[in-house]
Amino acid sequence: MSDRELRGLAPHEIVERALALSRSDGCIVIADEESNANLRWAGNALTTNGVTRGRTLTVIATVDGREGTASGVVSREAVTLDEVESLVRAAEAAAREAGPAEDAQPLVQPYGQQSADFTAAPAETGVDVFADFAPALGESFARAGKSGRLLYGFANHSMTSSYLGSSTGLRLRHDQPTGTVELNAKTADLAASAWAGAATRDFRDVDPGALEEQLAQRLRWAERRVDLPAGRYETLLPPSALADLMIYMSWSAGGRDAAEGRTVFSKPGGGTRLGDQLSPLPLTLRSDPAYPQLESSPFVIAHASGGDTSAFDNGLALEPTDWLRDGRLANLTTTRHSAGLTGLPVRPAPGNLILEGPSLEGPSPASSATGDGQASAPTLEQMVASTERGLLLTCLWYIREVDPATLLLTGLTRDGVYLVENGEVTGAVNNFRFNESPVDLLGRITEVGPTERCLPREWSDWFTRAAMPPVRIPDFNMSSVSQAS
Repeated sequence: MSDRELRGLAPHEIVERALALSRSDGCIVIADEESNANLRWAGNALTTNGVTRGRTLTVIATVDGREGTASGVVSREAVTLDEVESLVRAAEAAAREAGPAEDAQPLVQPYGQQSADFTAAPAETGVDVFADFAPALGESFARAGKSGRLLYGFANHSMTSSYLGSSTGLRLRHDQPTGTVELNAKTADLAASAWAGAATRDFRDVDPGALEEQLAQRLRWAERRVDLPAGRYETLLPPSALADLMIYMSWSAGGRDAAEGRTVFSKPGGGTRLGDQLSPLPLTLRSDPAYPQLESSPFVIAHASGGDTSAFDNGLALEPTDWLRDGRLANLTTTRHSAGLTGLPVRPAPGNLILEGPSLEGPSPASSATGDGQASAPTLEQMVASTERGLLLTCLWYIREVDPATLLLTGLTRDGVYLVENGEVTGAVNNFRFNESPVDLLGRITEVGPTERCLPREWSDWFTRAAMPPVRIPDFNMSSVSQAS
């Protein structure tokens, strides 16, 4: 099917057609229209750019039986109107062949206001999204070239319009823009490398010149090389590095797994650790579909069941949720099914994650006082200035779980670990392998900076909407020296 033919089909008509063809006891249809624009560069020059478009249609059929309700899920790309019926029949056949679904629940009924724009054309992106970014990037290429630096990286912007309809009458639609920039700067001999990244909805708030200057400073720091052994170091984690750790923790915070004694959030002897104080600081970890610049779907969009998601929950409203409140564990992720099993509240996870430090209304152990007596969170630069001796990280990567009972993670540092002495960065040090639990780290944070939007480097293919502060850890465990560059 040509791009013109694909774009000529109305997604809401595809959804309605599939629902009308359904012969199952229940049916959910999701049409995802996606467009993508990208730029790539190497050695201070653009190498490729392009725009792609596509459609994926997912049909979830449910069939009631004596032993329970079964479900069948089938997804296909580039579906035409003539192909809809075969997709619906395939989903129904899969449901009939499957056993009862463990997570079966009544399909969500319409609630509140349905999406007024359900019949509107899908939102799209294109190369115009880079109208201001691309010229500024070109200026960065010129500056880097004159200074003997090489820039590599890519920028990507996608727009996904999801149309969700069900046999119960749901007609919901959500447009999700997602933009990322990753920029690497290297010395001419490729001996030193530095990374910076940003997440954005529309590229109007991304300044490649500021990112390039940040990387230039880091390469200047790397002119002095210091080799350090493994050990525990006072360490400043920037927002990107902290985001990767907190995201993994949120993925591990399933209520059912905790109630069944399988995770770090399980209480010894039975039950969960809800209410436990995980941090002495009044930290709040939360998700909110309406958080400015990190907006995500206000309702569940689940293309299949698995883990802490359930296809039966499609269309369920998502509410702002505190996972950690004033340092205490406040909620765990649940579906309607797992909530019923555990007695926990229904808490599906929205698509963003925000960690906020203590209130700025008064002095706290994690803030510095301003002249008017108000407290303000210290910036990363101020945290460096108050460090006698420690490490400043850039980012983490290759993060893997070692022990689910403690949520012990291991991984590597990458693209810049710097030595701080007497309030100044004095050089770059070797990379390390680390062993740390993000839950344990929460209890050892001694200083928290201002929360800012950031790009989680390790998980950016799956999770980009995060806002985190820089934090100080007095004894971050660098378990061994890594030869990775």
